[in-house]
Amino acid sequence: MEKEEITSSVPAAQICDILIIGGGPAGSTISTLLAERGYQVTVLEKARHPRFHIGESLLPANLPLLQELGVAAEVQRIGMAKWGAEFNSPYHAEEKQTFSFADAWDKSMPMAYQVRRSEFDEILIRNAERKGAKVVEGCRANAVEFLPDNAGALIHAQHEDGRRETWQARFLVDASGRDTFLGNRLKSKRRNPRHNGSALYAHFRGAQRLDGKEEGNISLFWFDHGWFWFIPLADGTTSVGAVVWPYYLKSRSKPVNEFFHETIAMCPALAARLVDARRITDVDATGNYSYACDQTHGPNYLLLGDAFAFIDPVFSSGVMLAMQSAFIGAETIDTCLREPQRAAAALRDFDRRVRHGGKVFSWYIYRISQPTMRDMFMRPSNVLRAKEAVLSVLAGDIFGKTPIWSSLAVFKGIYYLSSLRHVHRSWAAQRQRKENIRAF
Repeated sequence: MEKEEITSSVPAAQICDILIIGGGPAGSTISTLLAERGYQVTVLEKARHPRFHIGESLLPANLPLLQELGVAAEVQRIGMAKWGAEFNSPYHAEEKQTFSFADAWDKSMPMAYQVRRSEFDEILIRNAERKGAKVVEGCRANAVEFLPDNAGALIHAQHEDGRRETWQARFLVDASGRDTFLGNRLKSKRRNPRHNGSALYAHFRGAQRLDGKEEGNISLFWFDHGWFWFIPLADGTTSVGAVVWPYYLKSRSKPVNEFFHETIAMCPALAARLVDARRITDVDATGNYSYACDQTHGPNYLLLGDAFAFIDPVFSSGVMLAMQSAFIGAETIDTCLREPQRAAAALRDFDRRVRHGGKVFSWYIYRISQPTMRDMFMRPSNVLRAKEAVLSVLAGDIFGKTPIWSSLAVFKGIYYLSSLRHVHRSWAAQRQRKENIRAF
């Protein structure tokens, strides 16, 4: 691998069992689990907590993971209870449809939380420190050398004051999020050819929320160029974002703040919720964000969460998939280091399980803006428990033993039959989608 201004040598390197690049949910989770197992764990985080991050909506399947990490009570204190999701459509007479997690197949996970990510991520990283992980903040990894005979890796990093430092680790974990440290250095990161999206987002105060128990629900709004999210937070702030096709963001000729407000005006149902609201942050924008790396692992490294792949935030699956991959990754690394004869099988199993999450969600993500899928979400049917099974997916309950798969097959069968019934509409929508995801 190409070296990048490497000045340290092996004797000067600090030694650890596992080095983790990134202190977000994936990195914090796996460092906690491995430190609890007695490993020497070092986490390199380029920023300093607390730091801003988008992606504030958790899923019910996050809660057992938080419980196992020992931070459930802390997250509850900062969280806004989220009992379900509201879908809003300008294309249907029903206009809106609410789904409750309590109606999913497994009734034991009826809610989740909306969280300010600066607070949530800091809870996780400080928990890792308490459990014994060494956390180095303000330190960016900038190069890696894999040692001969799968003996580990040298990771070279630079502190924010300019100091350079090197670590020698038996195992490397890339939890760097969208930086995809290893994906870029191994040249394995690929644009997702089946999806492409851009996003604009900001925080507001004074937004009109739903009433009563539904106050913390996430609301999604379809509009002609994509969809919006509306995420209420516990401190009165609301996160609002537009996920749009690349052509639309490319059309921007005005300052991004003005462009975002004009985009909101295209969705009257959302605009009505923001009439008395005040934007309190600048608008951020990100383009063409869907990607995946060719591999999830190597003989002595893993890629977790967004460092491996990112598709779309429509089902709020990002944090759950990141944390779940960390739980799977901790098991895998423990096996590789303690029982080397089982390492190859453990890594293959890691690959299968991590890809499983993205595969399940992507089927719905690729179709969420298609007319047939919108019809099915706005007029749900529980034929052979299909609605309950889909709600289980929306809850993130896809890694356990909940027997949802036959009912999900029924849902997909209904989708394909309905698409055939309206074949001209479906064909036109598919052609339009193909044009929409074209890279600019």
